[in-house]
Formats: sequence, C-alpha cells, structure tokens
Amino acid sequence: MSNQALSLGSLSRSRSLHEQTYQALRAAILSGELGAGDRLVETQLAKALQVSRTPIREALRQLQREHLVVTDANGGLRVVRLTVEDAIHLYDCRIALERLSVVEACRQIDRAGLERLESVVAQAESSAEKPPHQLTNCQLLHIDQQFHRVLAECSRNPWLVSLLDQVFDQMSLLRIRTMQQNPGVLEIRGEHRRIYDAVAGGDEEGAIGAIVEHLSASKERVIREIERIEPRSSENLSLNNLLN
Repeated sequence: MSNQALSLGSLSRSRSLHEQTYQALRAAILSGELGAGDRLVETQLAKALQVSRTPIREALRQLQREHLVVTDANGGLRVVRLTVEDAIHLYDCRIALERLSVVEACRQIDRAGLERLESVVAQAESSAEKPPHQLTNCQLLHIDQQFHRVLAECSRNPWLVSLLDQVFDQMSLLRIRTMQQNPGVLEIRGEHRRIYDAVAGGDEEGAIGAIVEHLSASKERVIREIERIEPRSSENLSLNNLLN
C-alpha cells in the first residue's frame, strides 16, 4: 500500500469510529484499492484514515475473521490472495447455493420481484452499450452481484441471502482482480437474460441449467485469468491454505 490517503478520505463521526474504520478498509479491499497481497501497516492506515491505531487494529481483526486479511510468514498482515484452488472451491459453493436460489425464486417470485429483476437485467444490458471508460470495474461488478442478490431475495430465504453475501465478498476479491487485467472477464448480459426468462416462466429446470451454465462459464474465465497473471508458485497467502 502506498502512503497516500485512501480514497474515502478522513472519516466522519456519525457512527462509531471502529465501524467506520472497518467499513472503509473493507470497501478498499473489495474494490481493489488495497490489492491482493498488499501489506497492511497499522501506522500507514491510521495516517490515511486520520484515526489512531486502535480502531485500525480492531478493524483488521474483524477483517481477519472474515478471511479478507491474513497473516503472512513474517507475521505481517496482508490482503488475502486467492488462488486457482480457492476460486474452484468458491465457485462450487456458489453454484450449489444459486441452484437453490433459482428454484425457490421460480416458486416464490411475485410481480414486484420480477420487475426488480428485470430492472437489473436491463441495467446490465444498457451498461454494455456504454464505452468501457464510462463504467468502472466496481460498477460492473456491482451490477452483476445485484442481479444475483435480488434473485436470492426473491427466494424469500433470508439464510440463503446471508450465505451468498459471505461468498460474494470473497468472489469480489477474485473478480475485481481479474477484471483489472481483463475487463472482458465479466460477460453478463445474455447470461442474465436467460436466467431471468427461465425464472419469469417458472421453468425450474431451465433456470437451474441457465444459472449453472452462467456460473460455470464465469468460473472458467476467472480461473483462466488467474493462471495467466499469477503462476501457482507465487507467495502462498491463499484462503484454502490458511484454513488448513
């Protein structure tokens, strides 16, 4: 991490300092501002956010519990660097969860839910017509994740939504990193439309097929890009190895 201030700037005082510090660091990690493998130094972060080291330390502990920050071989803290193996495991979990999501959405979705889902699909299709420089990678990623979250909400299963939110955080680390190298890795227009059409028609088998095809294609694109930008022999700060 450079010594320059994080883009969020100094914090307001409307919420607890710990909560604001945590949210600022979390946002910086998930947006790629603090990149995979970046060293996290308390004094530098405190200076960037204009706070003492205590809320920084508390926030980093919370981020460690969420597996967004890890300890390296020298005892320092770094942003987790997810590997191909991590990507495979995360996508396998997500596919299992989203199969349930689309089945329950087919059964539970109402007119308001369909309108919300259609709006997100239309937004993705509209964004595809804009020049690449008009949308940031974070904005594109948000559009993609918003579709999947609305889909999960339409299942009316709050536990499913909560589990997917946890997976989405880790997926953000993968996706923003590969998009920085190849924005084309996020190809969502036609795939989302096919999922929407199946759910709108109450076609459970069609929805399962569409979501599995969509996520499997995304999995292949992301893995291919990780293998291109980082050999397997790189410094091992993977989530999988740190959990074992």
